[in-house]
Amino acid sequence: MRARLDGLGYAESRLIRHSAESIDAVPTFDAPDSRIVLMAGDRVVLAGDSALLTADLAASACHGDLTLFLGRLDGAPVFACAIAPEAAEAYESAPDCRTTDLRSLAAENAVAAHELGLLATAKSILAWHAHHGFCANCGTATRFAAGGFRRECPSCEAHHFPRVDPVVIMLIARGDSCLLGRSPRFKEGMYSCLAGFLEPGETIEDAVRRETFEEVGLPVGAVTYHASQPWPFPSSLMIGCVAEALDETITIDPNELADARWFSRDEVSAMIAGTHGDGLTVPPPMAIAHLLMRAFVDRQV
Repeated sequence: MRARLDGLGYAESRLIRHSAESIDAVPTFDAPDSRIVLMAGDRVVLAGDSALLTADLAASACHGDLTLFLGRLDGAPVFACAIAPEAAEAYESAPDCRTTDLRSLAAENAVAAHELGLLATAKSILAWHAHHGFCANCGTATRFAAGGFRRECPSCEAHHFPRVDPVVIMLIARGDSCLLGRSPRFKEGMYSCLAGFLEPGETIEDAVRRETFEEVGLPVGAVTYHASQPWPFPSSLMIGCVAEALDETITIDPNELADARWFSRDEVSAMIAGTHGDGLTVPPPMAIAHLLMRAFVDRQV
């Protein structure tokens, strides 16, 4: 059964991507129908309720800065441009314009859901360029290529491509209870699903089992995929799973978690609704952890 992704941030996109290997030519940046995403550090420039600016509005801020050709939206070419944080100040005072960060955009539903997915692509690839200007093979400064979806080394001719870091995030279930944990960095009273990065040569299922055992000492049996979410901070893919615990005894790793405990379906339902008697809460609907918990409450997993 396909998971319902209602409210899940960054998971929807109507962008028609081009291929980094077969792109023939990059469209003109200042064409009348072009749309441009402006990223000023971690902030996005908005015009009204959209982050897709017209060329007239955006072109003056770019000044030859890093500009990507992302693909096409409804036939129109879409670009993303990294500008200096101070360059965004002019938009703060412009009519109907403002800047905000990508997390707030998703939490507030400030733009259309399909724009969030496009923005995730823009932010992740711009961040990759900002940190990968030199060849990992020989150390030579690399060149921008394929509209921004590749960097090339003029010395050893190596090609470098944007990377995605896979992360497993899992709801651990046993009967009518699920296990949720609290990271030390969470706001007080918030519980979420366990999560961790995949390691080289590891399957998704084994990563779920390893991370669960490392963090709470629980052996895990069956692991089922539920849904995924791009997470552009800077460029991860959250792989949402449901895992069957083979035991109930928790042994917390204090280096990973401040707390972990079992919750009933009714408790999780109250946490989602904001009515838990102890004031406990869960991540917002934009997060895949919320989606997994909601599926547990609704007996969809």
